[in-house]
Amino acid sequence: MAYWLMKTEPEAFSIDDLKQAGVEPWDGIRNYQARNYMRDTMDIGDRVLIYHSRNQPIGIVGEAEVASKAYPDPTQFQADSKYFDAKSTPENPRWMLVDIRYLCHYSRVIPLSELKQNPALEGMLVIKRGMRLSIQPVEEQHYLAVKELAST
Repeated sequence: MAYWLMKTEPEAFSIDDLKQAGVEPWDGIRNYQARNYMRDTMDIGDRVLIYHSRNQPIGIVGEAEVASKAYPDPTQFQADSKYFDAKSTPENPRWMLVDIRYLCHYSRVIPLSELKQNPALEGMLVIKRGMRLSIQPVEEQHYLAVKELAST
């Protein structure tokens, strides 16, 4: 099993929205590295830390799991979508997505400021200055440390 952190802006799509949907395609990703993680590395059952950005406080709010293998993001073919890509075709799709299944809310937001102060999370990508990637791998020891923080 692998571990991931996926950022979302709660005004666009929050963990509450994911809970209501149950399973949701993680669409609209338009960064090649994030696309490559979904396409090449993510597997069904991998755990996902859900991170709310542009919210106060910003931080980890709960968990989900990968619920599908990667498949073409249909929004890339929809001319009226903000995620439309004229260079992408059904025969040669440029953008992929995976489905994400809601697992749980944490009892509290684990704010970025707390993540940065925790020595057990040293080296976690989300706390690195300038790290803006919306999908990031998470080391198992970091995932377990976050779970411990969530239980306090």
